[in-house]
Amino acid sequence: MREGSPHAPVRLTDYQPPAYLLDTVDLHFQLDPGRTRVRSQLALRPNPAAEEAGAPLVLHGRELELLRLELDGEALTRATYSVDAERLIIPEVPDRPFTLTVETATRPEANTALEGLYTSGGKLCTQCEPEGFRRITYFPDRPDVLACYTVTLEAEREEYPVLLANGNRVAAGEGEEGRHWVRWEDPFPKPSYLFALVAGDLTCCTDRFTTASGREVDLHLYTEAHNADRADHALTSLKQAMRWDEETYGREYDLDLYQIVAVDDFNMGAMENKGLNLFNSQFVLARPDTATDADYANIQAVVGHEYFHNWTGNRITCRDWFQLSLKEGLTVFREQQFSAAMGSEAVARIDSVDRLRGAQFPEDAGPTAHPVRPSEYVEINNFYTPTVYEKGAEVVRMLHNALGPEGFRAGCDRYFERFDGRAVTVEDFITALEEANDRDLRQFRRWYTQAGTPQLEVRSSFDAEAGTFDLCVRQHTPATPDQPHKEPVPIPLAMGLVGADGADLPLQLEGESEAVHGTRVLLLHYEEERFRFTGLTEEPIPSLLRGFSAPVEVDYPYRDAELAHLAGHDGDLFNRWEAGQRLARTHLLAQAEAVGSGGEAVLPDPLRAAFTRLLEAPPADAALAARALMLPDEGQLAEYMETIDPDALHAAREAARTGLARELRDGWWALRDRFRDTGPYRFEPEAVGQRALANTALAYLMAEPDEAARAACMEQFRQADNMTDQLAALRALAAADVPERPEALDAFYERWQDDPLVVDKWLAIQAASPLPGGVERVQALMDHPAFSLTNPNKVRAVIGAFAMRNPAQFHRPDGAGYRLLADVVLELDGRNPQIAARLVKPLTRWRRFVPEREAAMHAELERLRERAGSPDVGEMVDRALGDEGEA
Repeated sequence: MREGSPHAPVRLTDYQPPAYLLDTVDLHFQLDPGRTRVRSQLALRPNPAAEEAGAPLVLHGRELELLRLELDGEALTRATYSVDAERLIIPEVPDRPFTLTVETATRPEANTALEGLYTSGGKLCTQCEPEGFRRITYFPDRPDVLACYTVTLEAEREEYPVLLANGNRVAAGEGEEGRHWVRWEDPFPKPSYLFALVAGDLTCCTDRFTTASGREVDLHLYTEAHNADRADHALTSLKQAMRWDEETYGREYDLDLYQIVAVDDFNMGAMENKGLNLFNSQFVLARPDTATDADYANIQAVVGHEYFHNWTGNRITCRDWFQLSLKEGLTVFREQQFSAAMGSEAVARIDSVDRLRGAQFPEDAGPTAHPVRPSEYVEINNFYTPTVYEKGAEVVRMLHNALGPEGFRAGCDRYFERFDGRAVTVEDFITALEEANDRDLRQFRRWYTQAGTPQLEVRSSFDAEAGTFDLCVRQHTPATPDQPHKEPVPIPLAMGLVGADGADLPLQLEGESEAVHGTRVLLLHYEEERFRFTGLTEEPIPSLLRGFSAPVEVDYPYRDAELAHLAGHDGDLFNRWEAGQRLARTHLLAQAEAVGSGGEAVLPDPLRAAFTRLLEAPPADAALAARALMLPDEGQLAEYMETIDPDALHAAREAARTGLARELRDGWWALRDRFRDTGPYRFEPEAVGQRALANTALAYLMAEPDEAARAACMEQFRQADNMTDQLAALRALAAADVPERPEALDAFYERWQDDPLVVDKWLAIQAASPLPGGVERVQALMDHPAFSLTNPNKVRAVIGAFAMRNPAQFHRPDGAGYRLLADVVLELDGRNPQIAARLVKPLTRWRRFVPEREAAMHAELERLRERAGSPDVGEMVDRALGDEGEA
């Protein structure tokens, strides 16, 4: 912590049960964007499990105007309570059930933090996770205080004809002077972070779903009238998720109404509020001409994710915010299972691992590393991280791998039955799995309490005469901040042995009577373990970590020929892709090292040969083929450099990319002609894969853009009947220094300037372009009428794309990219500290870079430390600077 900071860390070890429990909440809102009045009536009682009887009643509040306070109908005087910027404290309350009435006022229009009650595009809406409800009224705003809510919303009918809240609509009526009201009741107890309301002029798109038990559920999706034709895919995705959850986990929806609202200004992707999900518009609205295949897939995944929270997050919630991954990690895993079931399982797994390696592995290896369940925090918003979400999902996947699908389902059934309606911990979830399977999973708890990415060193030896193949596996987890020593963790190592003909060899461990065919899982528990396979007639190639069965790094001395063999034949499709990526990574890093030593980057021969084979015989799954033909990106490659040299890495990758474009040109043309989809748009796995493969070929053709490639790209840009193909052409043009570039960018904006979501794509493509002048281009985009610093989507589209997806320009030698990012963070810090803090992350790895970049990034972190005022940004900077932050 910085000296003098008023924000003390919150620690898991300090958890105490709430002193008072809440049975019911009755809320009445007089909605007005300038000044909303909120009356809350809380039915409270002492908690028999509290550690201290007769404790003061502490309510949280932030930026509120207190209008009235009554206890059991009697007004409280100023002498009987205290109030400051964060809390309202009543020292003496009855030792029996009592009712507290609180009336407050809040100003939604002035709420630029987008937490609590705020305005967005003429709507009033809320975001209460994790601690936004305290911006609405004084309240015991913690996740282990659950209650049933009745909510009455009152507003001007003409401006806000639609009034929504959680649960079931039970009454409505007319008020005075053109006002009206609607009352909602939620029969299920929930914490305040799941409260939601929306008021606005919205169109309702409807559908219905029949549950497995025959109940009819109304599905309502609300958006502005002009977006009503973009709701079908989200509603279809919702029904797919509901059916999948019934079939896979036996979970039915429990209300008669499920509502989704599209919101333009939203800090997150979406929010699972019970029965009333609020979505960032980009994750709910889609039409073929405005949304790409990636958008369609993201909408399907996010709609599923928020629906799955109904049980893993809502019906069973977190005892405290340290348990955040209890709901998020488990739900991300369920989302990943759902996405795999809806499309290509191999591609879904590749995409999830790419996200893990691109965001979480760097986090684990840097100053902001923390366990899946952190032990302390200053600002909980800073822990909505890839570690909590993506690594948390991988921990759940390992439990699934260790127990098997049936055992994992039995454990989940036990979890749902035992803890329904309660706020629980990670230990409660693991205990349910243990009891249902009669297994001891205590060692798995280390994955929740220990930070860092385990490293597996695997070595082998083959005895041809004895027909044995030995594997020696050593695990080691590098030190992370505050955790210098690591204990061994259980690692499910899924593996196979591949023969010369490409088929899997039988797997029979010494002492076993029968062989296993295909893949088997070796469950590692210790720092070093040895396995001997017997009955082999040829030396195998080990296929390690199939399906990426654990979030670890594997060090095995594969030869180029072995990787090429696995890339062409491995029966595990993930590992087939992984072998090609490993081959590319090895040679690209060698080229970067050569450039750093004064040499010149070239296209490595093994890459040319591997890509030639792929073009001649691509995998049958076109989407998988498209992934296989993509080089590892610079961000992931950087993680394998001891000292990151952005210039050398960019030069090496560009030499390979342009070399492949130039030397395999006929193959790229043939691939594009073969897979280009000219029929009507369909969001189906086969069609999605064909578009991906054809557009991958186009990207390579535009890496060395001759006249024919430029003409083909412009033709696709002009004639495409779907956003996937049009945007692929625009992206290729935006990354190339060709005369058609400004023409295409201007034409795209001219056509779509009135569509904010499509304009975000236009902004992001330019911000991510690796062409020289990136900093100046971003500054011009920030001055463009289409940009707004108050809208998180715009900030992510421009600043996020630049800092996180454009390493060539962000890491410019003069440090201008770092200065630009720090300037934006400081400007946002007082408006929306959540978004500001998330933008700091690209600077936090400063110690990993070559000296001149290290110094420039450090200087900007120091500037942020001196000038930033929010705990959100302050905590991120302090952790990045380490001991220097104590000065």
